Amino acid sequence: MASNIIRPAFAYTVVYVKDVAKSVEFYSRAFGHNVRRLDESHRWGELESGQTTIAFTPLHQHETDDLTGKVQATHSARERAPIEVCFCYPDVDAAFKRAVENGAVAVSEPEDKEWGQKVGYVRDIDGIVVRIGSHVK
Repeated sequence: MASNIIRPAFAYTVVYVKDVAKSVEFYSRAFGHNVRRLDESHRWGELESGQTTIAFTPLHQHETDDLTGKVQATHSARERAPIEVCFCYPDVDAAFKRAVENGAVAVSEPEDKEWGQKVGYVRDIDGIVVRIGSHVK
């Protein structure tokens, strides 16, 4: 039987980026999230995104590079990072348009998927793939 003492909650997704302040501003404009926090050093930023926080930190920093290894960035548009950020919206087409108008690069226009979800893809200012979709019907 599972213990009732340990009930972890998923708290953060950390996205490693070239410029924390620019990424926080971009995600706020392009995807409609409110900025929760951007520290004075611009080495940590957070967005309000429901129960789980989206956090941003630089690609390279001595505190983590030496401890857990360096982040491996993609080198071309034919590669993608081993993470995909996904947001659900009631109006996928409007959300996709807003993202592109605010600097996201369109990868594929929204389309209905066989599993009952409408999905489109963009890349953020660091080349990370962002899925813009509806909730599964």
